[in-house]
Amino acid sequence: MRRSNKLGSVIGMGIVIGVIGVILFVVFSPSFERDVPSVTVEHNGYWNLKSPLKVRINDQSGIGGYRVALEANGESISLAQAQNAVALPELLLSVEAPKKVAAFKPESVKLIVEAHDTSSWNFFRGNTARVELSLIVDTKAPQVSTVAHSMYVHKGGSGMVVFAAEDPNLDSLYIEIEGGKRFVAQPFYKEGYFISLVAWPLTSDGFSARLIATDKAGNLHKSTVPFRVSDRTYQLSKLKLSDAFLEGKIAELAELFEITHESDKRLDQFRLINERVREKNEKLIHELTSVVSSERIDTFEITPFYPLKNGQKVASFGDHRLYFYNEEQVSESYHLGLDLASVQMGAIMSQNAGTVVFSDFNGIYGTMPVIDHGLGLYTLYGHCSSAAVQKGDKIHPGDKIANTGMSGYAMGDHLHFGVLVQGIEVRPEEWMDAKWIKLNITDTISDAKKIIDRK
Repeated sequence: MRRSNKLGSVIGMGIVIGVIGVILFVVFSPSFERDVPSVTVEHNGYWNLKSPLKVRINDQSGIGGYRVALEANGESISLAQAQNAVALPELLLSVEAPKKVAAFKPESVKLIVEAHDTSSWNFFRGNTARVELSLIVDTKAPQVSTVAHSMYVHKGGSGMVVFAAEDPNLDSLYIEIEGGKRFVAQPFYKEGYFISLVAWPLTSDGFSARLIATDKAGNLHKSTVPFRVSDRTYQLSKLKLSDAFLEGKIAELAELFEITHESDKRLDQFRLINERVREKNEKLIHELTSVVSSERIDTFEITPFYPLKNGQKVASFGDHRLYFYNEEQVSESYHLGLDLASVQMGAIMSQNAGTVVFSDFNGIYGTMPVIDHGLGLYTLYGHCSSAAVQKGDKIHPGDKIANTGMSGYAMGDHLHFGVLVQGIEVRPEEWMDAKWIKLNITDTISDAKKIIDRK
């Protein structure tokens, strides 16, 4: 009897141990993992029924099967499915809308994704995930049309365009020129209208401008702004570097920039200053002058810029400078402003209102105030001996900005006057010409308002 009880206890203990072992196996074995598959759909709540939806399914034990269906106008349509084990840890599906769905143009659809894995959990049926996603259907591209624009854009110069854009789900709106540069449009005058300055970069051979709009569903509009383009030839200068220049101005500048410590040779220091320091300084300028307000404007009144009384031109905008030493070309650069000189430390005055966005030392440009005049138009004042303004100051016509000087990479007292449109340097002479401003800016805005008011 005792033997029987003892044997029963042993058997019972064995059963318990076996059950515990099975439980531990089920709990800790990867084949019995209990995490449901991860299902993600790349979307923002909108679908144009043309671009495929990207559905991603992940599961560590492997995907056992999936089904993707669409519910629209009370009808359920299977889009993709696989009931046999795929056994992959990740699956990316590209799901397209059936043609018949696009034909009856539903206002919204419901996407249903079901997926199960190869886990032995749940009595070998695995883990199942189900995702339901409602999407707004939008198959219509934004409506965009040019209202008014300046007639010509010259190489290195500026232009203006006013246009209308309408879409309840509008997402992005900009002007793109040849080469890929994008110009931001600012709301203008009345709801649904926009305005922007554009520029033809000095170093770009050709120019074209397109209005581009996208909506949240991914529908795209493209149309060309019918500017007339006019090429322009700029000066090419071959400059010989003298030892006196290298041992004078370059030696002086080399003390200011850490990068010139890479070499103790004056010619190498010149290259570093003319190329790498210049690149860094101009990158800052482009960042400062690429900001455009998103507030609506009703007008844009600009008078000609005459920053230096009785200023005489001493260097032209767009001058392509090739530098030679001992008859060998050693570097090059473009002069991206207009140099003006009058009296030593002459007063630099404002003709237009604006906000100072920078007033500090900027490498080869020396002491350099920069003023934002709105609509992406900026003016820059380089090589100043002193600045009369600080960042954040509001400037009014007649205010003093700075005094001319020879700070930075300057050989004599003068003003380097720069004009930029959304980070692109343009010909200052255009913005100093009352006739050009009237034809291209004032008249364009006036014509646009008349057309808008008639609608």
